Parts: sequence; structure tokens; C-alpha cells
Amino acid sequence: MKKYFLLFLILLINFSIIAQSINSLIVVSGEKRFYIPVYHREGMIYFSIKNFADALSVDYSYNSETEKIKLNFNEYTLYVTAKNPFLILQKKDKSESNVIQLPTSTYMLENQIYLPLKYSIKALQTASGMNLEFQSPNTLIVKTENSEPKITPNEITSNSNFDITGFSLDEKANGVLIRLNSKKNIPSYNSSFKNGILTFIFRKVHLDPAKLFKQNGEGLIKWIHSRNIKNDAEIQFGLGKEYTSSEVMNINNSNDLLIALYNKVFENHAVKNKEKAKWNFNVIVIDAGHGGKDTGTLGVNGIEEKNINLAIALKLGKDIEQQMKDVKVVYTRKTDKFIELYRRGQIANEAGGNLFISIHCNATPKKPSDANGFEVYLLRPGRTKEAIDIAERENSVIKYEDNPSRYKKLTDENFILVSMAQSSYMRYSEKFAEILDKEFSKDIGIEPRGVKQAGFYVLVGASMPSVLIETGFLSNRHDAKYLNSSKGQAQIAEAILQAIKKFRNEYEKNIEAE
Repeated sequence: MKKYFLLFLILLINFSIIAQSINSLIVVSGEKRFYIPVYHREGMIYFSIKNFADALSVDYSYNSETEKIKLNFNEYTLYVTAKNPFLILQKKDKSESNVIQLPTSTYMLENQIYLPLKYSIKALQTASGMNLEFQSPNTLIVKTENSEPKITPNEITSNSNFDITGFSLDEKANGVLIRLNSKKNIPSYNSSFKNGILTFIFRKVHLDPAKLFKQNGEGLIKWIHSRNIKNDAEIQFGLGKEYTSSEVMNINNSNDLLIALYNKVFENHAVKNKEKAKWNFNVIVIDAGHGGKDTGTLGVNGIEEKNINLAIALKLGKDIEQQMKDVKVVYTRKTDKFIELYRRGQIANEAGGNLFISIHCNATPKKPSDANGFEVYLLRPGRTKEAIDIAERENSVIKYEDNPSRYKKLTDENFILVSMAQSSYMRYSEKFAEILDKEFSKDIGIEPRGVKQAGFYVLVGASMPSVLIETGFLSNRHDAKYLNSSKGQAQIAEAILQAIKKFRNEYEKNIEAE
């Protein structure tokens, strides 16, 4: 019979006090390693029974209402209850049932039951049929045959087979930015959130659980557990009640991943009321893209983008002033004038804007082209080459500025930091974009192309819900003719106006409810 063994090795992180040095139990089965979280309480070491069962591939069921876990071994069934000193060990054929009293109760932490390590060994040994022996104060041997496995901490920590090797945390006002260090490209993942636990499954990679472990956190992240499941890696985050949403992003030219965990804004009631007063929907900022020496794209009919943008912006502003008399309209430009990108955001912020709309026209390198339609963009890293190309073209305006070096390159990591700073506005930006897209789905003479995302410098500085609109393609003969017509410009302005009206109702309703 093939010999095999399981070994539990207690890692040391503080060699001066052994009892307080244990960070996790590492289960070693052949070359596979599983890490079991431990918890220190009143000088006692507790370990997660659920993770113990996972490591040994023991079938179990957990009842969250009664806080009981049932472990099904080959010959025995073991019943464990949270905050209870009694274990029940029952033979499968029910010919024998024993109640084992521990000197101390089990413990409930982070939705998991923890057993006192020292006093649970005998019960687990009987239940599993394995021989469990302490080799030293920090090493527990688990074996099924007369093997004498020996392993050192160096052997485990030097294992080079892990793809995800560690992480770093960066606390922000609106959440936490986590960088996962990976030696291999992570092809895909999925996530779920339930009972305060955010779980990520990363496909076809393995992680080092000893390096992706955290407990007793005081901020948004209370604890981090991780493990490998067959060919995949699982990372769980125990989160506080202030958590709202998450986002995962690949980093260009790197295998690392960025995870943003967002928290709630306006937690303090006084701040809430102050912000509500400031967020009364009474200022709309309209930004006509390009201008002056920056002509923008050139249409197939010879029209310059800057003039189309300004014409639509002025028509929209006039419509708002006539139909929404309690709303102030602020323009970043009302004439053929060059305005630096950073200054446009400043104008919006200084005016106390509640909505920032940047108006542009699209184009393809090849003219004429069949590409046509209206698009709405949100400030996020582009997910398609087309979105990235559009952002690069719009951002190239900085070449006309006196100090283009003021703009930080929008790398993925910089971008997610910007996104975190604006997380309080993003859901409103998304809502307005959705409403706007629906208005353009009506028959107005130009096709909608949906809501997209890309990295526009002009949206970075605006501290309010913001969108960038590409009203159509000047490289397309139909779009160019439509955009250059008084009728087309009026229809586009009217569609945006109707979207603003509907959004205002949603906006004020949500602000009042917060």
C-alpha cells in the first residue's frame, strides 16, 4: 500500500513567545500544502475546524442558525457546536456515542467554529483513525501509517510553485486598494459576497496561503483567508458593514492584480446632512470639447469637431435654462477658446457642479468609414482597444498645453486610485449614462452604441457625477451631415435634456434616502 502522510506545522512569527507566535497550521499532504487559520484567546490556541475538514477532504455540513458543524469521517461522525465545551462522537452505525467535555469551550470567530488545539487532538484522532502526535511545541504530526515525516519551515516557505506569492494593502478614504503579487497571468476569476464575506476564485493559479493571511484587522478588512482548491485559488475577505462594492483590475505589463474594496460614504450623520445640502441639484456644467488652437477631429465634410461640440453645448445650455429655471448652467467655454483639460475640471468644482457633461465627436483613422453612432463614456480604464484609442486621442490635447507634464500617466494602478477617490459619484455617473443611453435609443436620427468606459483626463478632475459623450462619428458621412445640421444638434441637445430631467429625479430621491 502506498504510504502517505499529513503533517501540521505551526509557523513562528515571534520566537520569543511560542504560544503567541502561531500564525496558522500548515497541512502538508505529499507536496500539497493547506493553511488553517488559528486564533489566540486567553493563552490558548484555537484552529478552524472547517478548514481542518477542507484540508483532509472530510465531508461536513454546517448549520448557521444553530452554529453547529457535523464532520463525517469513515467510521465516526463528529458534532461540534460553537461556544460549547461538549463534542459528540458517534459511530456511523450508531452502536456507540460518546460525549467529550473539553476544559474550555469552542469559539466562534468570523462565521467559523474554532476548537482548542491542545484539547481536541484526542477526539480528532479517534474520529479520523489517524495517529496525531506533537513532535515539538510547534509541530504536530498526523499520519496513517508508520511513517516519520520531517519538514522544516524553510522547506515550506521556499516553495517556488506558488503563482500568487503575496499582497499589499493601501488604505484610502473610500476603501482599500489591494495588490496581489503574481508570477503568472491570471486568466479569469469570479466573486461572490455573502454574510459579510467577499470570496474570489482565481482560475488556474495557486497561491501561497501563508503569505495571504490576515486576522484581527480594525479597518474595512477584518480578516483574510486563502486556500488552493484543485487547480484554482480562493481568497476570502471578512469585511465590515461599511463595505459596498469591489472591482478587480489587471495591470498592464504585469501579472499582478489590483482589487479595490469600496466603503460607504457619508457615514457620519452630520456630514451626511452637510453633503445633502451641497448636493442639491442646481448646477450643471457643460464642457464643449476642444476649442481654439485645438480643433479636434476633422469631419469628412470638412467640419471641425470643436465647432460641433460648442454648438450642441450652447443649445443644451439654452434648453436647460428655459425648461429647468432653478438650475444654473456653467460652461467651460462659450466661444472658440482653448481651455486646458485640468482647468475644465477646476471650473466644474469651483461652480459646485452636480453634473459634468463633456461633449465630443468621434472619428476613425480611415475616412470615410461605416462606423457610426452615439456613445457614453464613464471614467474607468478602457476594456477594449477602441475605448483605449479614443481616450488616447482625446487626451492628446495636452500637447497644446504649456505644462503637459502636470498629467500623471493613467496607468491601471493610478486609475483605480482615481476611481476610489470618485467612488461616491460613480454610481450616479453610471445611472446618468444608463438614462442617457435609453434616450438615444429613441428615434432621433443617430444610432446608440451603448455605455462604455475609458480613461479621459477631462473627467479626472471633476468631483461630481461625470460622463463624456461622443455624439457621433465625423468620419461617417451620415453622422457628419446630421451633426452639422441645426436639426441634428437640436435633437441631440433635447435627448440630453430629457436624460438630465429623469436623472435629477433619481438623484434627489437617492440623496434624500441616504
